[in-house]
Amino acid sequence: MEKDNRVLSSQQGCAENRFEEIVGNSPALESVLAEVERVAPTDSTVLVLGETGTGKELIAHAIHNISPRRGGPLVKLNCAAIPFDLLESELFGHEKGAFTGAFAQKIGRFEMADTGTLFLDEIGDIPLALQPKLLRVLQEQEFERLGGGRTHRINVRLVAATHRDLAEMVSRNEFRSDLYYRLNVFPVVLPPLRERREDIPQLARHFVEVFARRMSKRIDHIPEVVLNAFVSYSWPGNVRELQNLIERAVIRSDNGVLLNPLPKSDKNAAARPLFVSYKNPATVTLSQFTFEGSTRSLILAALQAAGWMIGGPDGAAARLGLKRTTLIAKMKKLGITRPAQQTVIIDLTENGEGEEVATEA
Repeated sequence: MEKDNRVLSSQQGCAENRFEEIVGNSPALESVLAEVERVAPTDSTVLVLGETGTGKELIAHAIHNISPRRGGPLVKLNCAAIPFDLLESELFGHEKGAFTGAFAQKIGRFEMADTGTLFLDEIGDIPLALQPKLLRVLQEQEFERLGGGRTHRINVRLVAATHRDLAEMVSRNEFRSDLYYRLNVFPVVLPPLRERREDIPQLARHFVEVFARRMSKRIDHIPEVVLNAFVSYSWPGNVRELQNLIERAVIRSDNGVLLNPLPKSDKNAAARPLFVSYKNPATVTLSQFTFEGSTRSLILAALQAAGWMIGGPDGAAARLGLKRTTLIAKMKKLGITRPAQQTVIIDLTENGEGEEVATEA
């Protein structure tokens, strides 16, 4: 008999209602929220790290909302969305006549956030030329507006976020090491959705409720096969991708039942047999790791979806968010080999083109 998958209140499973809009109670998410609760009462700088779509802005909101600064402003700026030549003015403001087109004085985001919290998203996109000024305001809590000589003192707590590897950027001289160490006071690493699969059913029900209410539609039921497909999917776009697909599904659904919005190639993923090895063709289905997150099955699923290509932009390593060498090492450790009659494609070339490796039947 199919399990009862009625759409209930989104308050159920929302991280025990401690944090607004953060849905789930998986161990991976609870670990993150415990770190948030630990650092929020302080004024320390927080660096939120995670893939695109994992909810970094929600964590910034949570830190502010349970901190002593919650009565002050929370000011946000996406550094990647502002042209480089305007970013300094956005951050620090400018005086009238500071540059062509500066017809009036402008207050910057640091000044706006005084006594509160400033959230700088995509901090890895700040140009090198601007990084010393950002470092100074973090260390001294003072700055000058562009075109001005007066020093302004502020009291701002910074939360920064990025999907980039800042340490790697430092090694390539693309990011200042002193600024990196100043930002990396208290890192909070968000897990990708594929590492918190237990939360996917709760997230799905939450987004169904949100969009059904917004569109004045009635969605009472999510079929078990749809939930299984959601849990089995790799979600390269993380929670944001799930949210967008649920919105699409609500638009297309009638009769109170949610349709499956996943591409046709992924709809039957939960029932597709995967081979543990060509010597031992034991069948593993993705539904077996619905709530256990089996590393072995996840790697096999990615290899199957990528046609057993490990490297390259469409390879299994990219789908799993791993380096090619890391995935190969994990495959060897877990004893994962290709099925009979298959060819493994490994990206060994400098230009990123796949190279076929001969197999033995």
